[in-house]
Amino acid sequence: MPATSADTPITERRQLVEVLAAGEKPRDAWRIGTEHEKFGFRLDDLRAPTFDGERGIEALLKGLTRFGWTPYDEHGHVIALHKDGASVTLEPAGQLELSGAPLSTIHETCKEVGSHLREVREVADELQLGFLGMGFQPKWARDEMPWMPKGRYKIMRAYMPKVGQLGLDMMTRTCTVQVNLDYADEADMVKKFRVSLALQPIATALFADSPFTEGKPNGYLSYRSHIWTDTDPDRTGMLDFVFEDGFGYERYVDYLLDVPMYFSYRAGEYIDASGKSFRDFLQGKLDVLPGALPTLRDWNDHMTTAFPEVRLKKYLEMRGADSGPWNRICALPAFWVGLLYDDAALDAAWDLVKDFSMAERHALRDGVPQHALKLPFRDGTVLDLAREALKISHAGLRRRARADACGSDESGFIDTLMEIAEAGQTPAERKLELFHGPWKGSVDPVFREFAY
Repeated sequence: MPATSADTPITERRQLVEVLAAGEKPRDAWRIGTEHEKFGFRLDDLRAPTFDGERGIEALLKGLTRFGWTPYDEHGHVIALHKDGASVTLEPAGQLELSGAPLSTIHETCKEVGSHLREVREVADELQLGFLGMGFQPKWARDEMPWMPKGRYKIMRAYMPKVGQLGLDMMTRTCTVQVNLDYADEADMVKKFRVSLALQPIATALFADSPFTEGKPNGYLSYRSHIWTDTDPDRTGMLDFVFEDGFGYERYVDYLLDVPMYFSYRAGEYIDASGKSFRDFLQGKLDVLPGALPTLRDWNDHMTTAFPEVRLKKYLEMRGADSGPWNRICALPAFWVGLLYDDAALDAAWDLVKDFSMAERHALRDGVPQHALKLPFRDGTVLDLAREALKISHAGLRRRARADACGSDESGFIDTLMEIAEAGQTPAERKLELFHGPWKGSVDPVFREFAY
């Protein structure tokens, strides 16, 4: 059996593989973990709140403890909250993230999201703050964004400019919604990984909602997605090896071992190991920790520092979507659950993508940030793919037949995506229409009309 203590030293590569295999679950134990990020802003001047101060992010976190959240601090600063398997955490510029508990149905997920947003709204109103769900900060420049006092972010902030032009924008000015889903065994993981990686650009297109930079159109519909193309090539991308024969846990471990490190967390401190090799660490040859071997905590931390379009930990993370309003936060997990948690839907989704060439997968990934649903693909467009994927997902949700107290199944949660596909217009394109029309060339109204 694999060792489970976070402080267990890693002495052989097999232990790393066992971490991924430990994620295997029988179908009746499959869960849905939904995460979303959102931008805070001060109601009077629309600027992002700082960490400290009477109206700061720390004050918001402390205010949320009235709802039973337990605070977690780092060097005397409250930087996170925990309750019932869920957490509230901070991205580098104070973007507030809910990492939801593993839940059985989309009904439960949507209830969790709604409860969280009500709690945030109550405390934020007292602090004269608002929150906005979009993929990219529409108004403020990078140097106008605050930084949160978290040790790992200090290390990443120094390292990012060495490996890409847009990594600091990724840290400070982006927000996403993602879902974490389970697998039964290695073969199930491989099939779900391939399907979700091939279809991730379709999710990016449907959820595209980041058309503004510093108050002006930026030429993209999902600028957040574009940012990942110039963040750090060692830890991002479409992972072509996932589609190669023989792919499995061991091949993913090899990939992770080649991802440069950021840090090791020891005795309450983040040790800067940016750019260094985890393979050296396994041999006790990490110069910043001479003779030390990595622990399972080090490995679990390291797995979170790879940023591909789909990420494997003890579950699969769908990472392609811009953040958005409440109904799209619920729609993202519904879309992927419908595709991946029903066997017939998974088979149909694989049939849809199995003959995509590597060049086609990359063309989708590279073209969708700018063109979204209108990107040409084969004899049609991404919109055609999106409509087909939505039809498969909807049928999968119907077959899952997970009803709420009123007898409704989960398929209604993707209605908002069906509407986007029917209209052929992304959320970004709708906002651009408003910008050029009623908003008269200003992005300021977005903070009023689209706030939670």
